Amino acid sequence: MKTILRTVSLSFLAFVVTNCKEKNKQPDVVEKAPATTQPVAMNENTIKITTRSMEFQSVDTISSGWNTFIYENLSDEAHFFLLDKYPEGKTIINTIADVAPVFEEGMTLINMGKSEEGFAAFGKLPPWYFDIVFSGGSGLVSPKHSAVSTLKLDPGYYIMECYVKMPNGKFHTLMGMAKPLIVTNEDNGREPPMATIDIVLSGEEGISWNKPITKGRHTFSVYVKDQKPHENFIWHDINIARLDAHANIEALEKWMDWSHPKGLITPVPNGVTFLGGVNDMSAESTGYFTVELDPGKYAFISEVPNTKEKGLLKVFEITD
Repeated sequence: MKTILRTVSLSFLAFVVTNCKEKNKQPDVVEKAPATTQPVAMNENTIKITTRSMEFQSVDTISSGWNTFIYENLSDEAHFFLLDKYPEGKTIINTIADVAPVFEEGMTLINMGKSEEGFAAFGKLPPWYFDIVFSGGSGLVSPKHSAVSTLKLDPGYYIMECYVKMPNGKFHTLMGMAKPLIVTNEDNGREPPMATIDIVLSGEEGISWNKPITKGRHTFSVYVKDQKPHENFIWHDINIARLDAHANIEALEKWMDWSHPKGLITPVPNGVTFLGGVNDMSAESTGYFTVELDPGKYAFISEVPNTKEKGLLKVFEITD
């Protein structure tokens, strides 16, 4: 059993666990007009995932090794996908029977303002739940946008999920955003993409990167230096958001904490457009995300409380 209480992600509810770190300086912030999302080219080595409402449309089986996912969010709400590698012999059936009722009870209490009772309810989770391995995915993606993430996946049975909340506080996983994905023993032999900028994520040091971020298309490598649960039981991940003149950083920071009754709930804060990132991964893992960046103001942020003081919220500007 893992030593951390992973109160998230599964196939009918979710929370999360991942990791973030800081390494270098970040530029001073100057507000500019937001960029527009550029279309992403498909090729035979990419895996397409599409959401039109509350579902994942994708293949059911992929090979192991490095896989590049293009996630198209054609819906009217923000989403992401997270891949949960289940312990041997456990499937979505076990989630429905053993896990979903516990999460529903806990989240109902939290939404009622009874956080202490809600967190206590998660103590009813079955022991096998703590053997789930969170294996990456996309960061948050705003409506009508797409995101590109590259992950190295071991063979096994995975659940693809999104646990953003409906306006009534229900997780999207409960609304149908949970899909099994089989990763076969056959290794595809692919190499990871070449990064233009390297990011390091750390719960102790925050988010850092190795060179100035300029306009244009970038592939960011994300190395998870360490991993730990935060106050909301979640590990740190990394999301990239474009900020317009109306964006409120304090509102964004508060919204990213699921344990707040209004956290991670539709709609996203005003003036914020999410462009992807890399979801929860274990310590010493590396994932990649690719994004087109125009001049403007942006932020890297994790899904944990008090991101600013932890170095897990970094605002930066791209100039012409």
